[in-house]
Amino acid sequence: MASDDVDVSELTMDPGSLYREEVFTDRRAGTIRVLAPVKPDGGPDPSREVAYVGEAQMLTPAGVLPLAFEIEATSLREATEKFAAGAQAAAERMVKELQELRREAASSLIVPGRMPPDLRGGLGGLPGPGGLRGGGKLQLP
Repeated sequence: MASDDVDVSELTMDPGSLYREEVFTDRRAGTIRVLAPVKPDGGPDPSREVAYVGEAQMLTPAGVLPLAFEIEATSLREATEKFAAGAQAAAERMVKELQELRREAASSLIVPGRMPPDLRGGLGGLPGPGGLRGGGKLQLP
């Protein structure tokens, strides 16, 4: 199998975890997806709870980022009432994740004085100046 081929044998659906989906929107703030559990025959499954998922978009300097968040609710009305709080919490999580990614990217920069010994020498781990792996005594600023 080529590296870009998809192994579809892993894409199996669980008949015990099926949901019917309905989408509601006010065409302004976002959407609420109502996921009603169903049995494998498509009939209602009262043994599982209905799930509510809110979706909104956050405008950033880099563009629009999608937000998706679960809403703890027992009805569509309750989900609409809790939508704003869920969107706010999702936006705050997104900002924290972006800040963490930015910190990780900044800390992964290779600074010459902090290079691991096997990278201070020549290219590809070949001996650098002085013939020793890691180079001579010359340190880059």
